[in-house]
Amino acid sequence: MAGRGSRLRPHTLTIPKPLIPIAGKPIVHRLVEDIAGVLNQPIEEIAFIIHESFGKKVEEELVAIAQKLGAKGTIYYQNEALGTGHAIMCAEKSLSGPAVIAYADTLIRANFDLDATADSVIWVKQVDQPEAFGVVNLNEANEIIELVEKPKEFVSDLAVIGIYYFKDVAVLKNELQLVIKNNIIHGGEYQINDGIKQMMAKGMKFVPGEVDEWMDCGNKDVTVDTNNRMLQFLQHDGENLVSPDVTLENGTIIPPCYIGEDVYIINSTVGPNVSLGKGCHIINTSIKNSLVQTHSNLKNANLDNAMIGNHVTFDGDFKDISIGDYSVLE
Repeated sequence: MAGRGSRLRPHTLTIPKPLIPIAGKPIVHRLVEDIAGVLNQPIEEIAFIIHESFGKKVEEELVAIAQKLGAKGTIYYQNEALGTGHAIMCAEKSLSGPAVIAYADTLIRANFDLDATADSVIWVKQVDQPEAFGVVNLNEANEIIELVEKPKEFVSDLAVIGIYYFKDVAVLKNELQLVIKNNIIHGGEYQINDGIKQMMAKGMKFVPGEVDEWMDCGNKDVTVDTNNRMLQFLQHDGENLVSPDVTLENGTIIPPCYIGEDVYIINSTVGPNVSLGKGCHIINTSIKNSLVQTHSNLKNANLDNAMIGNHVTFDGDFKDISIGDYSVLE
């Protein structure tokens, strides 16, 4: 999770992308909890690979996520953007035994059992435009025999979502050591796929694991859409999303919505599919399909597909907006 998140600017100028809240909870919090729930077995350690600039407060929050799940939390740094293979090797000391590796800008909904006979599981999702993704090629036994990046000709419609299981991740570590030692680079970076391809060449068994839902947080529009979908899932699960201390004066909340603590909704309609963080004031405003972080004041607005940061003041006519932290538009 050490990337800059440049496609999600201005929001990632002040907060790392994996800490952007989705339905009131940071992306990485949800991802770790979702994976833990799917695995349904004890977790010894959760290693977070971050950029050193994230700061000690962020590190403490990440360690707390691990401890909440009964695991040790470990922080590693990747201060140069040298690829997924390099990022994994930054956590070299933790690479032993069974492990899950996940990219922290994606969320899943899934229910499955791990294939105990496989050396690795690569999770995939059926997509409409496979040429825009990395996909897997399967044999007749439903085993993965090839990874193909953005195929020009049809290989399969199962896209790799960036979550992997290894029965013994030390095997991947050994292969990635060779990738780096031999300077095997694609796109100027060391890639996890080159380690996986070497494992496949040695006859190791890779199988697909298919998720029910795959939600990306790569840019503003897909992040807002992911927030919408997550709210709908959580409502279906029966989760209470509205804080009991919301002040509602001539206001309407159309579910599903996440409403944090100390929120004021006055002469306004909120929802459906809106997340409002702690301390927001919504006045004379209609807002739907939008994500607002904390302590922001919105007045006289009609918002749809909006993403608004922390401590923002907005009073205007724009509808589909993306505003970073501490901005004032009046």
